[in-house]
Amino acid sequence: MIPTPPLPQVVRLDCIVCDKSYDPADVDYTCPDHGAVGSLDVVYDYDYVAANLNSDEYSMWRFGPLLPVGEDSPKPPLQIGWTPLYQRAEHAKALGLKNLWVKDDSRLPTASFKDRASAIAVVKGREKQAEFIATASTGNAAAALSGVAASVGQPNVIFVPQSAPEAKVAQLLAFGSRVMLVKGSYDQAFDLCMEACDRFGWYNRNTGVNPYMTEGKKTSMLEIATQLDGEMPDAIVVSVGDGCIIGGFHKGLRDLAALGQAGDPPRLIGVQSEGSRYLVDAFENEEDVVDKPPAPADTVADSISAGLPRDRIKAMNAVKQTGGAFIAVPDDEILAAIPAMARSTGVFSEPASAAAYAGMLSAIERGLLTKEDRVVLIATGSGLKDVPAAMRAVQAEGTTPRVVEPSLEAVEAALGS
Repeated sequence: MIPTPPLPQVVRLDCIVCDKSYDPADVDYTCPDHGAVGSLDVVYDYDYVAANLNSDEYSMWRFGPLLPVGEDSPKPPLQIGWTPLYQRAEHAKALGLKNLWVKDDSRLPTASFKDRASAIAVVKGREKQAEFIATASTGNAAAALSGVAASVGQPNVIFVPQSAPEAKVAQLLAFGSRVMLVKGSYDQAFDLCMEACDRFGWYNRNTGVNPYMTEGKKTSMLEIATQLDGEMPDAIVVSVGDGCIIGGFHKGLRDLAALGQAGDPPRLIGVQSEGSRYLVDAFENEEDVVDKPPAPADTVADSISAGLPRDRIKAMNAVKQTGGAFIAVPDDEILAAIPAMARSTGVFSEPASAAAYAGMLSAIERGLLTKEDRVVLIATGSGLKDVPAAMRAVQAEGTTPRVVEPSLEAVEAALGS
């Protein structure tokens, strides 16, 4: 691949483990001294950003000077970003909150939050004239890369565990990706993708390795600040797997602070499944995630199943530095949250996305959220990503369709029952 083109807005890349700084032209992914755990933080010339950040474009590219891509680099033609922020004041009152909004990133082109990072990956990969862009995923990051790459004709290779939901695999195949169904876990798919990128020289989109993925994901935070006219919420609740999304929200907050556009930052509350609670345990036990070994990962919420979260350092910093928390909820509460969230907010979520709603309820019960709090809930993926899980959820609560004869009498009888 060719060297990274110089960008006037990007000053350097800082290792989040040792604070060593690098010129973006000298490193592609992680700190050479710390390998895969040495995630890099993109540092901007904020004077330059402030002088050039003036756009009325309604997509993630309105924040172009605060993104690590060339101004003239071709952007994918898909509408990525500027997703709705739905206010749910009455539901907030019923829950005991001051106010509630739902940021619905299931409205992105491939129906998940991951389009934001994949858009950056495709632009960066093409800046480097990469023959292939590759990623490992439980499904959503894969579908996002697959769809965004298809929009510009960029060849790509996808590694997903063989257990990935059929709907997500169908997206990959429909978009024309080269799909590798790995007989193993997500972590095994991730490691295999890493080896393949290293061997074949592919551009690596993987979360926690590619420093620019955080930059794409932070655009949701930048949008929230803009949509709320700079009035920050008190807390943001989001589900967590690898940790890149919550790390992205934290990066967005830090960028806003550097630009003098943020007041008190919201507390970032990360939600995991009880079956995949690596970060929850590390948070509660005050463990160092740099050296903490992998933990078991088995949950219905496949998109947040990660035995070793790859962006765990940024995720932990996000929670600790904002006074937030990590909490875990069981799978039965995650499934129950699918219809509960749909009926109270109008947003149909896959299990990983509904986990945030279940986590919000748990946070209210634990006193982590109170009647004084204005809360933003992040919907990260559509329920259409995993229809079998949604059916399990509604069947578990006894919600079933009524089979009727084609007559009004039959309808009346069914309604009466």
